[in-house]
Amino acid sequence: MEKSIITTGKVLRQILIGQLQNISENQFDIQAKGFNNTIRWNIGHIVYWMDKYSQLSFGLKSDIPTEYEMLFGSGTKPSEWTTTPPSKEELLEQLKAQLIRFSELTPEMLDMNLESPFIMGPFQFVSSGELFNFALMHEAIHLGVISSQLKAVQ
Repeated sequence: MEKSIITTGKVLRQILIGQLQNISENQFDIQAKGFNNTIRWNIGHIVYWMDKYSQLSFGLKSDIPTEYEMLFGSGTKPSEWTTTPPSKEELLEQLKAQLIRFSELTPEMLDMNLESPFIMGPFQFVSSGELFNFALMHEAIHLGVISSQLKAVQ
């Protein structure tokens, strides 16, 4: 079962990267009516949280710039940015680097218990696999938002 979660993660990330290839850099920053953020923000948010979840789940060191937290952490908004966000190319490179790291995961890694349970609202994750699976659900949700934003800006 754990192997299928890793495969799902790789497939999901490949779909995301594939969809982003066809979006122009200009479209990354259009905040469509009804949305409180942009395509660029959603991509950065995915990168930021997958990095965070990988640290918590597997003890991996962070591979992203520290400013990603103030740009893409929960509750942030592009309208409040005071620094230049990463380019489309940089974000794609981060997504691809994380995809490579997915290939280094093993089913045994997903069976490990977290140092302490990760609690998010009413939810509690105890194992690395549970948290990684949640990270994939989170990514899929934001992929759906990106798809909706793209339709709204075209």
